[in-house]
Amino acid sequence: MRFAIILLLFFSCPLFAGNVEVVSAQIDKTGNGHYHIQVTLRHADTGWEHYANAWRVLSPDGSMLGERVLYHPHVNEQPFTRTLSGVSIPAGTAYIEIEGEDTKHGPSKQRLRIELK
Repeated sequence: MRFAIILLLFFSCPLFAGNVEVVSAQIDKTGNGHYHIQVTLRHADTGWEHYANAWRVLSPDGSMLGERVLYHPHVNEQPFTRTLSGVSIPAGTAYIEIEGEDTKHGPSKQRLRIELK
């Protein structure tokens, strides 16, 4: 019985990886409506089958303003930070949202909202 429980826990571990968490973000204006954005993500990557594979910058209406594709798992590097430069944000935009994505669940329901000054 104990062996069966251990086996069940072992094979269900990838199920606990869940959605990508957007931990934090920093945004710096580089000129003429362009921005440099640095995002920290956390996800229980398990390997090539299930890992955080992207994050996106979204406008208030949900339009994608930029995307940073992540080409490999970060199993032993959590949380991790990646940047995206040259993101064009229209004048007058009150805020943006950062959305993570993983290869199993797709876009995360949790987004990080950043107010623009």
